[in-house]
Amino acid sequence: MLGGAGILLGVAAVPAQAAEVSYKTECIPPAISGLPAVQGTTKVEITAPAEAKVGDEVTITWKFTQAASKNPDVLDLDANTVKPTGTLKAGGAQTADIAMEGPRTNPAIPKNSDMKLSDMTGRLKLTAAGDVTLTPDAYNINVSKPISTDTKCTPKEAVNPSATIKVTSGGGSGGTPTPTPTPTPTPTSTSPSGSATPSPSGSGTDGGADTGGSGGQTDFTGKEVSVPYACKTPIGDKNATSAVQINARKSGGSFDLTVQFKASVMDSPADIPADSVKPSMEVVLGGADKGTVHVEGPTNSAPIKSGDPIAIPDLKGTYKPGATGSSTLSPGVLTVMALGTTTTCTPTKSEVSLTLDTSEQASGASGGGSSGSGSGSAGTSSSGGLAETGSDSHGALKALGLVAGTVVLLGGAVFTFMPGRRTR
Repeated sequence: MLGGAGILLGVAAVPAQAAEVSYKTECIPPAISGLPAVQGTTKVEITAPAEAKVGDEVTITWKFTQAASKNPDVLDLDANTVKPTGTLKAGGAQTADIAMEGPRTNPAIPKNSDMKLSDMTGRLKLTAAGDVTLTPDAYNINVSKPISTDTKCTPKEAVNPSATIKVTSGGGSGGTPTPTPTPTPTPTSTSPSGSATPSPSGSGTDGGADTGGSGGQTDFTGKEVSVPYACKTPIGDKNATSAVQINARKSGGSFDLTVQFKASVMDSPADIPADSVKPSMEVVLGGADKGTVHVEGPTNSAPIKSGDPIAIPDLKGTYKPGATGSSTLSPGVLTVMALGTTTTCTPTKSEVSLTLDTSEQASGASGGGSSGSGSGSAGTSSSGGLAETGSDSHGALKALGLVAGTVVLLGGAVFTFMPGRRTR
């Protein structure tokens, strides 16, 4: 198709041309998503001058008439958070890779609506007479909020040239080029996406839990137990197993609890910002006592670099017994708060890690309620997600990026995308 309004620097009297081309596209989601490559269709319109002279520097525009993506029914994308970059191939009389870049000026993109990508522009200095063809190639979609993530999209078939510039000899620029910033491709970045969450592990040791007896003993070491979890994450339900151990130290009539996740089985696939994640758990009481005890860990105090192991902080809280007798403690619901999202993992099988001889304390735990440093609410949230890539016929193809930042890595996803074997 010919027509439209292109931009020509140095030969402004020559009409511009605009032509659309469509091609099959494969998009690779951020590594932290754990999703496979997805297929879609890209339609772009390339606008360039119809004619120019050797020595001219021309501006070329890439317009997405159909992006190979849509925003699923998970999260509204804020305005000015999506930025495209790409490569346009020059061929024929002159070969070159033209860096294309668009501004981060998208409108707000509601859930379950088409992606809106800004027009990209690039510049080419003409060096040879003849026909110069312009063909779209790979492009990248960056989402900046709440943390930066990239989706890489490449053609999966031969792409036809979208426009041709007839370049004549004659030297000179034919005019004064309008100053235009030279685009610089946005470096590929991985989202940060995450932070400390319990890592999946193998089976715990067999045998009974340690028992805290009476007398002068103050420190009690629990048994490492293998806990199967059913996790509700913003991207779906996931199952995984992790090794957990509950230890206690007697303090007067109460016990200071420490819950440990025994190993990290995952290196971080992305840079994780500091103070972005806070885990907590409800320890379940049994035997003589009833209720739960809230324990929680600190947020990550320092950023975690991509490739570094993810360490799980100890979760701490205070258990004030509400009954006299032999009371058991078992890992309960795990909750991870990350950048405004909540992921919960519920044990599908309970196993006692520690047994204590307890004496009833005023306002103790028996009968329900948590006794410790916080409330144990466990809820789920869908305030994170991935944008879909592909046409409707491809179903829910998720590839735009981790717009909810760390929710895929955090919460259930450190479980979700990990091997089931624990490394020591």
